[in-house]
Amino acid sequence: MVPGERPSRPPRRRVDGVLLLDKPHGLSSNAALQRAKRLYAAEKAGHTGTLDPLATGLLPLCFGEATKFAHALLDARKEYVATVLFGSATTTGDAEGETLRTCDVTFSRAELVSALSRFVGTLAQIPPAYAALKFQGRNYYEYARAGVDIPRAPREIEITAIELVDWSPPLAVLRVACGKGTYIRVLAEDVAAAVDSCAHLAALRRTAAGPFVLEGAVTLEALEAMDSAARDALLLPTDAALAGVARLDVDAPSAQALVHGRVASAPPGTSGRYRCYGPRGGFLGLVESAGGALLALRLARTDAPLEP
Repeated sequence: MVPGERPSRPPRRRVDGVLLLDKPHGLSSNAALQRAKRLYAAEKAGHTGTLDPLATGLLPLCFGEATKFAHALLDARKEYVATVLFGSATTTGDAEGETLRTCDVTFSRAELVSALSRFVGTLAQIPPAYAALKFQGRNYYEYARAGVDIPRAPREIEITAIELVDWSPPLAVLRVACGKGTYIRVLAEDVAAAVDSCAHLAALRRTAAGPFVLEGAVTLEALEAMDSAARDALLLPTDAALAGVARLDVDAPSAQALVHGRVASAPPGTSGRYRCYGPRGGFLGLVESAGGALLALRLARTDAPLEP
């Protein structure tokens, strides 16, 4: 190599599948994605729902054809273990912000449990000032850093379960199951207000996303220590993100019609969306059955023969 010349990167390659990554503390979701993408020398990759740098845990990454179906995980139910520090509110709602004020922590465990029960169901949540949401083309956090107040409309969220795992005043550990768009740091602040206190999110770990759980995830350090064959063996199939969608197998003529952009005849008794497979079991993509017609919503590239 010529002195001062950068080492050449390995050529990009087609990589298809889903990787369950255990994101470390202090790294953004995109930075974690880029490190994994380089390790796989992948042509295309994307993540399935941002975790703040403060947060750790399950971050499913989609490579190649799997990126076409990442939306299924963006919309999926998530589970978290949240550590909430009562008695201190911060500018960002988490441990990265500056202290705004301190409060008394005089409520009991029973009062906290009672307050938590009121947060199960469909709620209206006001997004935090420090968020990546957009207002007039700029991120919320840009306005917040500039000291500019902007309107933040409440958004509908769903909390399906919330449980007090541990209470060691002023720290509470909560297990939360929720739908998309839920800000756990805002939830922590709202729970604190319900017990006449204040709080911020001290730590957050995502433990589940859609059909996936943290126990199946791998760290970046472990990935870096593997050879390429071992890393490839960790990839779940392209259709893994659609595990919660009903399966539909079609015959060769229907498969041929779908992959060539034509409408196929829907099997009797079918209605709604399906993950669709050809006569040899090859994954075709996401389809919809309506009015006797079978329409392709999003197709995966397949190299498998479509004939029986």
